[in-house]
Amino acid sequence: MMMIPKRRNDFDLLGDMFSDPFFSEDESRIMKTDIKEKKDKYIIDIDLPGYEKENIKIEIEDGYLTVHATANSSNEEKEEGKFVRKERYIGSCSRSFYVGEDVKQEDIKASFRNGTLKIEVPKKEEKKEIENKKYIEIED
Repeated sequence: MMMIPKRRNDFDLLGDMFSDPFFSEDESRIMKTDIKEKKDKYIIDIDLPGYEKENIKIEIEDGYLTVHATANSSNEEKEEGKFVRKERYIGSCSRSFYVGEDVKQEDIKASFRNGTLKIEVPKKEEKKEIENKKYIEIED
């Protein structure tokens, strides 16, 4: 297969958008996530290297599971000198996943080891509504 380079004058909205530094630099390295489906649950693994367990919050609201994490530089010792390059992320970030409105906080298990947050979310049966079709009468 031969790869043909894109001509520079072609308009590629998605390509141009994802080549923006917002997507290609720090943001692309934060909260890398793997989601595995098992018979009775989903397992979400989120990479959070450099974060402390105390600075990670997980909440569920309106069927959305949201993970908030904050990395803080105030814990680092003050050293003399200036950075030549700084790649470690400092700040806060979050990710949300729709898990369904039947999943409750007490159903979810989470652990944090070696910079990886592991969240287990049980699968819930979707409530199937019984169809009681009501038809509109058509008059003559």
